[in-house]
Amino acid sequence: LMFNHESPLRGMEFVTRKITTTLAQIACGGQQQLMLGNLDNARDWGFAGDYVEAMWLMLQQETADDYIVASGETHSVREFVILAAAAMGMQIEFEGEGLKARGIDKKTGRQLVSVSEDFYRPSEPDPLVGDASKAHKQLDWRAKLDFEDLVTLMAEHDLARAQGGQVWY
Repeated sequence: LMFNHESPLRGMEFVTRKITTTLAQIACGGQQQLMLGNLDNARDWGFAGDYVEAMWLMLQQETADDYIVASGETHSVREFVILAAAAMGMQIEFEGEGLKARGIDKKTGRQLVSVSEDFYRPSEPDPLVGDASKAHKQLDWRAKLDFEDLVTLMAEHDLARAQGGQVWY
């Protein structure tokens, strides 16, 4: 079982890429605001490259078995936004809660993040956190990229892309 695995190759329909792509467009003077749903929703996000390594290790085993591949931590959409913005030189602070929450760039005073009822799901299930201890023990697998580094990787990639720079795919 693979928990949420992210990378700069993730589709734009997923919130992580929506965040990094839109913030990159804002940083480059394009889009004006990032519209999101519930900022407090949390997920166990890990790096897809680390999860591919776990899959490869599974295939090297003499017998098939079931494993959980996860980071073992949950982080909120709000945390993802703050880290992605920081990687692009913005300093977002949030005010308000629920549908009234908004993210302000401390450097400019501009509102960059809004919560929209169109995307808001108030009754999200409790965040699930994966227990990858079996993969740790039997495969000697551990994620190499932590949450902050994952967000930075995705943010820097989408910023380079928005600036017309070279990207690695």
